[in-house]
Amino acid sequence: MLRTITQKTEVIAELQRICNRTQDALLLHKESTVREILSTVKRQGDLALLEYTTEFDQQTLNPTQLKVSGAELDAAYQQISQDLLEAIRVCRQKITAFHEQQRHPNRVHFGDPQIVLGKRFTPVDRVGIYHRGTLTVSPSQILMNAIPAVVAGVPQIVLTTPPGLQQQIHPAVLVAAQEAGIEDIYRVGGAQAIAALAYGTDTIPAVDVIAGSGNIYVTLAKKLVYGTVGIDALTTPSELVIIADQTAHPSFVAADVLAQAESDPLAAVILITPDATLATKVVLEVNQQLADYGVLTEKAIAHFGLVVVVDNLPEATALANTIAPAQLMLAIEDPWAELEHIRHAGSILMGNYTPPAVGHYIAGPNPNLPTGGTARYRSAPGVETFLKQTHLIEYSAQAWSQNAHQLDVLAQLEGGPAQAQSIRVRTQETL
Repeated sequence: MLRTITQKTEVIAELQRICNRTQDALLLHKESTVREILSTVKRQGDLALLEYTTEFDQQTLNPTQLKVSGAELDAAYQQISQDLLEAIRVCRQKITAFHEQQRHPNRVHFGDPQIVLGKRFTPVDRVGIYHRGTLTVSPSQILMNAIPAVVAGVPQIVLTTPPGLQQQIHPAVLVAAQEAGIEDIYRVGGAQAIAALAYGTDTIPAVDVIAGSGNIYVTLAKKLVYGTVGIDALTTPSELVIIADQTAHPSFVAADVLAQAESDPLAAVILITPDATLATKVVLEVNQQLADYGVLTEKAIAHFGLVVVVDNLPEATALANTIAPAQLMLAIEDPWAELEHIRHAGSILMGNYTPPAVGHYIAGPNPNLPTGGTARYRSAPGVETFLKQTHLIEYSAQAWSQNAHQLDVLAQLEGGPAQAQSIRVRTQETL
């Protein structure tokens, strides 16, 4: 049942409990299993992938079946409806348009005619996209993870995803991957897929950056291979905070509460409102409909669903900033006026007609948002996730001589005799 609280001391305690929920989840799964999988794949390569696929996915593959064939890729287009194909293509266009705004032009600065300073952006060589298990099919997630890499100019993008029954991969997944420009798709999931992408096998090439979210084992695997490769983010079950006033539609808010709870048993959803009447209506609607959505949705609502009644919108905004949610919905009369007070949120949904589904499927921004309060210090992945920044520095002989004394002073303090000599030998040359 969805609960309402008003006492400030109880509100703070409940919010802390909800915000810490994923830390408890991580502690329940020791890293030793994931470490063993990573180590085994690193040593045994494809053989380990095949054995783990049999063990975890109950699918028996031979080495030639790890990679999806060209015939399967072609056939996938015949296995989906025209409506779905059109939806995938519209989604691709919108995501591409959004991320093309994030292109980073190379910059060179000539503020001093004798000194050139600049910054060059170059893409990584290869990216691996992970698509989560077979129970959920998310072509939009593939597009949102892959297209920023495409816009960044990454030459090769590969995809890994676990096989379903009879070794099949949903045709919508195969079509979305191809629409994003991915031709190399592999039937492997879980921590073993992350290991293959990080270390490489005979079949699957090692990549430079891994993007995409999965279950707790995938998240732990990404955490452990970070440093060997780059990663987009470590994501845990998401949280949605809804700030609503008297102009919000109770049925809209209730539907969004249920949609968030449906996404994961550890998903959190918190409605903060100064309107006690709205709070009552939303709680009533959610609790009346809850039985229609299954046990896992009920668990998420019972453990991590909350309605908080506050005195005013500034108090609601302050609580939202404390939570630093992955998603923040402003279902209020003038969301743009309140926006300047929002400090921490991965994504902000403005108004009554911008539900989380818009951000999840079609708007363009990456839905792998900073969860667990990490919106305090990081952002969602984007084009920059797949780019490297290289500084460009050039001093002329004249500029060198003008700064040599200061360099010498600093080198004597911070460096060694060889560092100082590398400065003095040039100084002598320019005299």
